[in-house]
Amino acid sequence: MTSPSAERRAVSTDAAPAAIGPYSQAVQCGNFLFASGQIPVDPATATIVEGDTAAQTEQVMRNLSAVLSAAGMSFSHVVKTTVYLRDLSDFDAMNAVYGRFVVAPLPARATIQAARLPRDVRVEIDLIAVR
Repeated sequence: MTSPSAERRAVSTDAAPAAIGPYSQAVQCGNFLFASGQIPVDPATATIVEGDTAAQTEQVMRNLSAVLSAAGMSFSHVVKTTVYLRDLSDFDAMNAVYGRFVVAPLPARATIQAARLPRDVRVEIDLIAVR
């Protein structure tokens, strides 16, 4: 019998921001991909994308797309997301951008207002995908 740790592998790409702590951009375990939360950091400049929640969500979704691609997946493989918003009154702005990236069948989702997000961004999103 193979141990579960033998099936796990880190997934990373230069097309998304590098991890800034002891974690992976994503971990693939069998057919599942668990992507760490992405914030609106431009991977080319390592700076936070300025602008409103829509602009920041756009960068977050691009970052997640890059991580999915590095694992040979796309948003069509996503089954669950968690959205963290600095302010739930920004839900509609986030949702309009988010809706352009996800595909049917739409993933399950939780949306949470967080007291504070890394680097004081407006939005962070993580996901689970399955092949």
